[in-house]
Amino acid sequence: MLKKISIILIFVFLLFTSYPCFASEMRVTELRIGSFQSNLLQGINKTFNSDESDAEACLKKAVELEPDNPTGYALEAMLHLFAYEMCFTLEQRQKEKDAILYFSEEALARGEKRIAKHPKDSQAYLAMALAKIAKVYWAIKEKRYLVMAQETANIWGYLETAKSLDPNNYDVDFLMGLLHYHIDHFPGMTGFLSSLLITEGNREKGLQEIQTAAQKGYLLREMARAELVSVYLNYEKQPTKALPILQDLRNKFPNNYNFHFTYGVAMLELRRFAEAEAIASQIEKNIRAGTPPFVPQLQPRYYQLMGRIHFKRGEYGRSESYFQKAIQDKSFYNMRTQARSLLYLGMIHDIRQERRYAEDYYQRVLKLEGAEGSAKVDAKGYLKTAYRVNGK
Repeated sequence: MLKKISIILIFVFLLFTSYPCFASEMRVTELRIGSFQSNLLQGINKTFNSDESDAEACLKKAVELEPDNPTGYALEAMLHLFAYEMCFTLEQRQKEKDAILYFSEEALARGEKRIAKHPKDSQAYLAMALAKIAKVYWAIKEKRYLVMAQETANIWGYLETAKSLDPNNYDVDFLMGLLHYHIDHFPGMTGFLSSLLITEGNREKGLQEIQTAAQKGYLLREMARAELVSVYLNYEKQPTKALPILQDLRNKFPNNYNFHFTYGVAMLELRRFAEAEAIASQIEKNIRAGTPPFVPQLQPRYYQLMGRIHFKRGEYGRSESYFQKAIQDKSFYNMRTQARSLLYLGMIHDIRQERRYAEDYYQRVLKLEGAEGSAKVDAKGYLKTAYRVNGK
């Protein structure tokens, strides 16, 4: 059962880190410069724009201004969670894991003290939920499954309490929406256990909650908007709805390379292939030139993007050559790209009715440690039923 819970949580946390983003820069100007809230908002904006050192300085200042407030510590934990996903060395990754645990525990300790004095503090409960999320993520990476199961139980309770105390705390809607929406997509026993241990899945309600947070949220508003991009692209299959949000995020946070890659994906899903290729070409030029934030380690993601463009066009030979390039890099930070590329290679062999080769690629996805959960779910599905273009 613990393994099933871990699958659920890994999936949820991948959602947080695929599009790591926070509150709108516009909100900062409404606050007193140098205040606790303005430092929080500046810190999470800088995190979102991959400016980790300045983000750390802002959040540290916020903690100094209000050392008993759990929100600063919780956002520090989320900052290091973001940094963990973005780093390219194992040494740095270990440092980020240690920081995630430290700040999440600090947030929880201060949160408990705060609600003891102020039991109706909605924001404190939200901060504790964020700290729990970061701590469970740490437990997953350390394979501390007992810790993970114990910490999971309180997350939904914190969110319900936060919302009941302040119905206008729309950041809570985002986290509730994530769970409602994605648990509704979990199949079989995984979905049953998720509903039993966390909350019942509800796709329509979850989508509405995420949309509400995207419109009215405060600290997590932009994170909710970015999640809408993921939902519209990957689940609702409505790239036209994703595009305007993505364009705004890409313009607002130019140093977050995730948005550049995702913009290319949106273009190919809209079958605007010339634009998708132009985006990919610019990404490659930036990687080769070392133009920040495009580092050489992103080259496999470029190969995967090109592979997806040619796959969508039905050019399976060219697509295969790019996916083969993408899987050559066996680095730990390339596991997600490698898994998804292996999956596409299996799909190409299914299209060619080369079932034995297709099954081999799907099995490789399942055996790949650190692969994204959705790739493994798709691989299991295609092992049962061969992939067909347009479901035919």
